[in-house]
Amino acid sequence: MADTKALVAEIEALGATLGQAKASINRRFIGQEKVVDLVLASMLCGGHALLVGLPGLGKTRLVDTLGTVMGLKANRIQFTPDLMPADILGSEVLETAADGSRAFRFVEGPIFCQLLMADEINRASPRTQSALLQAMQEKEVTIAGQHRPLGKPFHVLATQNPIEQEGTYPLPEAQLDRFLVQVDVEYPTRQTERDILIATTGAEEAEAHQVFTAEDLIRAQGVLRQMPVGDQVVEAILDLVRACRPGEPEGRDLADSLSWGPGPRAAQALMLMVRARALLDGRLAPSVADVADLAQAVLIHRMALSFAARARGETLAGIIARVTGRVLRLEAAA
Repeated sequence: MADTKALVAEIEALGATLGQAKASINRRFIGQEKVVDLVLASMLCGGHALLVGLPGLGKTRLVDTLGTVMGLKANRIQFTPDLMPADILGSEVLETAADGSRAFRFVEGPIFCQLLMADEINRASPRTQSALLQAMQEKEVTIAGQHRPLGKPFHVLATQNPIEQEGTYPLPEAQLDRFLVQVDVEYPTRQTERDILIATTGAEEAEAHQVFTAEDLIRAQGVLRQMPVGDQVVEAILDLVRACRPGEPEGRDLADSLSWGPGPRAAQALMLMVRARALLDGRLAPSVADVADLAQAVLIHRMALSFAARARGETLAGIIARVTGRVLRLEAAA
């Protein structure tokens, strides 16, 4: 009982602190509360996020603001076709000391940070993209046979332009699956755009202030994993993920629409993200509604349309919405 009360108090205190962090971020990243919530939730889960949106929508500004508010050392890499793995990871250089002796010294690349912005990640070659795979999954890199740990915590926020595909290299499925969520950054509403104009074209701009430290974020990630999840929510997650797999009995009606569906990592991501959503809303436990709200962000980059579905004009967002509605209606009826 005492442990439960302590956990409740910790969750409530963390929810209040997260409210301050969101307010600080929203002062500089105006009118995109849903985007902020998804990115913050991915960081609370200890994961990475893929930001998909057109240029000029504030993706770089968001990452810069997150680094300040969360108290993390942040670096930015602009991905280009000629970027090499050593440009990201670092390399060994041969140095000559004053006494004439020579020794190799490792020069760290920009990946040695706590919050990495990988700008236009799909512009780099597959060889360079693969350099991020070990870092994203294992939080370390191997260079010249030595394992070198990255910062703690370590998060990658990558951006991708959904329209311009000339000179790009689509991310392989294995790397897409490493991203906890895909966050679609859309055009602002008219009122939001008006607020942006007024806030960013004057003599002074609103400044974000630090709310968390790296240690606070690591502690919050531990608290999140202790949050209880009801059986109904667990079953809803399993039913939804399995219903999106064309090879499973639950997803046999999608056999003509999908080439492949989400794997177990998608269910793990949903399990963590619904907790983070509840935490950001100041609730002690997630609900089935959280599963429905987060389904698209967690699943859309882990599925692929078949040729026939593309020819019919179907979209992954439409399929996910249809499956989510059907599955959760059955959950409610049960």
